[in-house]
Order: sequence, then C-alpha cells, then structure tokens
Amino acid sequence: MTDAELAAVIATDAGELLLAIQKSGLSGKELCNAGDFQANLLILARLRAERPADPILSEESADDSARLTSSRVWIVDPLDGTREFGEGRSDWAVHVALAVGGEPIAGAVALPGLGVTLCSAHPPALKPAHNPPRMLVSRTRPSALCANVCENIGAVTIGMGSAGAKAMAVVRGEAEIYLHSGGQHQWDNCAPAAVALAAGLHVSRIDGSPIVYNRADTSIPDLLICRRELAAQVLACVSAC
Repeated sequence: MTDAELAAVIATDAGELLLAIQKSGLSGKELCNAGDFQANLLILARLRAERPADPILSEESADDSARLTSSRVWIVDPLDGTREFGEGRSDWAVHVALAVGGEPIAGAVALPGLGVTLCSAHPPALKPAHNPPRMLVSRTRPSALCANVCENIGAVTIGMGSAGAKAMAVVRGEAEIYLHSGGQHQWDNCAPAAVALAAGLHVSRIDGSPIVYNRADTSIPDLLICRRELAAQVLACVSAC
C-alpha cells in the first residue's frame, strides 16, 4: 500500500469512528473531546503499525522534536472542525498527510459527514471554474483581508467550517478560492495541501511562497488554495491590501 493509499484508509476509518461517536449520545464538550481523543488514538496506532520508523506530528499529541531530524513525518489532524462536529454539521474533516523534505507529498482528507475521502493518489478531475469566482471564508470569523480581496476581484463568498472542508470544496469544484489569514498550524493544512496540489491547484502562503512543513514552529499563519488561473490576481490583491 502506498503512503497516499494508507492515508486514505486511515482517514476514512477515523471518520467512521467519529460518526459512531456522534451517535453515541454524547453532546457538547464531552462529545468533542471524545472525538478528538478516540480519532487520535486510532490514527496513531495505525501509522505506528504500518510505518513504525516515521515520526508523527498530531494536533492532539505532545510534539516530539525527534521529528525534526527525519526527512519523513506524518502530520495529522484527527478532527478538523471540532465545533462543526459538535454541532452535527457536515463541514468537518480528518487529515492524514506525509511530508517529505518539508513538502506535502501524500495525503488524504476525509469528509465523513458527506461520505467522501479525497486522496492525493486519486484526485478528482477539476470541474470548469465558476464566474464570478467563489471564495470560501470562515463561517464564524471571516477576515477583513478576505472581504477586501473578494470585493477587488468581484468574487462571492461562501461561509464554511473546517480548513479541510474549505480546501476540499475547491478540489471538488464547489468554489475557486480558499484564502486564509487568521492563523493555522501544520496539521490544519498539510493533508489539504497534498490533495490540492495533486489535483492541479495552486497552494502557497499569501505572499506566494511555498508552505514548508516539519519546521520546529508548527504555526502557519496563512495560506492560499485556488485555481491556478486565479492565483496571480489573488496574490496581487493580497499584496495591495
């Protein structure tokens, strides 16, 4: 099984576990905590069994600096969009990715609420772009930058939950642009970046530089995932704002 295929199987299985936890009768913080904890246990156990030599960076586990001496590191978010998961929405995700030499080489994003897992090994063909372009923004805290860029390029906004759900909406042809400037971590976008790149989309920081993974600082303040034909225009607008 390839790394990408393994990521897809594990992400899908973790998603099925999370759906079962949603139906367990738990609610509120107890439900969210159980989801984070149990999904993390499953993902770590499976990766350690299948790729025992590879270190793992997970949102739900203590960071191990040993990863910094490895060229390969798995970067996972067992439950991206905890709020949406707790509210019973569908815009949450499971991220499982492999970075090699700092690049997102393989990854999968499961969207359990939609019954879909997208994988870098078999990305969907891009659908024709919509005009005017559609930009995905946070459904609870959209940024001023996104609003300014949207106005300047004549885009329409779509509010959505998790980073993985938003990125995969671009991959699936439900939008053309995902611009984020509110701060994230490596686990928030490594798997989405791997799938988006495999699908032929543009992926970068909002200054146009590539995103580098497996750095000591897990913070990644911003990113842009969009159709390649829109990247230059969006990046120019960001620079001018």
